[in-house]
Amino acid sequence: MQEFRIAVPDAALDDLDRRLDATILPEPTPGVDWSRGIPPAVLGELVARWRDRFDWRAHERRLNGYGQRLVEVDGCTVHALVVRGGRPGRLPVVVTHGWPYSFVSMLALAERLRGELDVVIPSLPGYGYSDVLPVPFTGSAVAARWHGLMEALGYPRYLTYGEDVGAEVSDWLAATRPGAVAGIVASHASFSARDRPGVELSDEERAFLRSVAPPAESGYAHQQGTRPDTLAAALIDSPSGLLAWIAEKVAVWSDGEGLERIDTDDLLLNVAVYWFTRSIGTSFRPYAEGDAQEGPHPLIEVPASILIQRHEAGYPRSLAEKTYTDIRAFERLEAGGHFTAWEAPERVAAAIMSLEAEVR
Repeated sequence: MQEFRIAVPDAALDDLDRRLDATILPEPTPGVDWSRGIPPAVLGELVARWRDRFDWRAHERRLNGYGQRLVEVDGCTVHALVVRGGRPGRLPVVVTHGWPYSFVSMLALAERLRGELDVVIPSLPGYGYSDVLPVPFTGSAVAARWHGLMEALGYPRYLTYGEDVGAEVSDWLAATRPGAVAGIVASHASFSARDRPGVELSDEERAFLRSVAPPAESGYAHQQGTRPDTLAAALIDSPSGLLAWIAEKVAVWSDGEGLERIDTDDLLLNVAVYWFTRSIGTSFRPYAEGDAQEGPHPLIEVPASILIQRHEAGYPRSLAEKTYTDIRAFERLEAGGHFTAWEAPERVAAAIMSLEAEVR
């Protein structure tokens, strides 16, 4: 294990400025704003802000104010931001981001928990400052390394929380390490019941599962899963293209119209992490490898607190009960979409602290 600090070379900042200056915006396609992707006018404003008003060095200093570690776990060097200072006797929580976000998108949640619980925010393998996995990217493979990471950091018992790709990791961690995982908080509750042999779904449950996979929103996943290297070649060479690809998903998947609920500098910081680490291509590995490598995770028998975010507002409690056998709380959020901890960090923090108080 070693301490880690972010230090982007001046030459990399100069190169980014040059590329942003040379941005060519597309002509808008006829249609309602955001229905054809990110509106070029919105992208132009974001590029201008990134070029002229985004202070990477200030953000770099802020990030380096947190404790960061590089930990070798089962052949993979994992980057983790660690916020210590929790109250004595309290359980820590490991928090896992998804795609297209990064460890920086979980900082608002960490700040709400600061002084109460220790918080560990690993970067997924192949994302940001973590190495790629030496094996196919699956939820179980990452979960095994997260358990090793928590042991290396001195945490034999802990809570888990994850979103998107990180939700699958969190589910596998809770399902396969019940002796260490004291409880799970899930705002991206598992869909695994649909794939588990012998499980009968109700009409309500089947209707919900159909509703969360509209064809118009699945193109990105098909491209990332089938032609990841071609897409990566385009995005890794163009900061404006990378910004467009990520910002469009943040806008469409968050709760609100466009980017109104997301702080612009937070968005740019997230994109900048992808840019400076050249990790957008390796971030596609869950889409290209995960589904083909393993089936559904086992039943989750540790205590669970379920938060239903607004993009899955119709998720039936009965569906959760087919996966989580010990549900201690089930709540439908009034605000907060796919990026739940980014959009509604106070509600996620409250759920984590409530479950921790119950199971500690």
